[in-house]
Amino acid sequence: MDLTATLDAECTPEALFGWVGTLDTYDRWLEIVPRTEPAPAAPGDPGPAWFVTLRGRLGPLARSKRLRMVRTSEQAPDRAVFERRETDGREHSAWVLTATVTNDGPTSTLTMDLHYGGSLWVPLLDRLLTNEIEASRERLRALVASG
Repeated sequence: MDLTATLDAECTPEALFGWVGTLDTYDRWLEIVPRTEPAPAAPGDPGPAWFVTLRGRLGPLARSKRLRMVRTSEQAPDRAVFERRETDGREHSAWVLTATVTNDGPTSTLTMDLHYGGSLWVPLLDRLLTNEIEASRERLRALVASG
């Protein structure tokens, strides 16, 4: 599954990147991310790591998942890439999140690209994420505007 979403906000790229360049802020503007916490570094991690809890509900179905995500690339204030890197020695489906910020005058644009390499819950996940993207736009704009 590949999903792309965009957001325009009247702010500097630095202000917008401050909310998307590290995962520890995502629980403040994404309801499907109720918790983020720093994860211990592991050999080979190119950047900081976080445990990210994802929680979604569609009708009577609810699902939670905890991922260990590592920032594998950062070019602040333009781009950050986060990838799933578990340390339990098992094979896991890929999760790759890329946050890209561009600027045109007073408006900065955030483009979020999510790749999920698994097949479990894909139809539900796609619908859940689409709903969450719509709901999160105003929360993120408000946080950016508040400084």
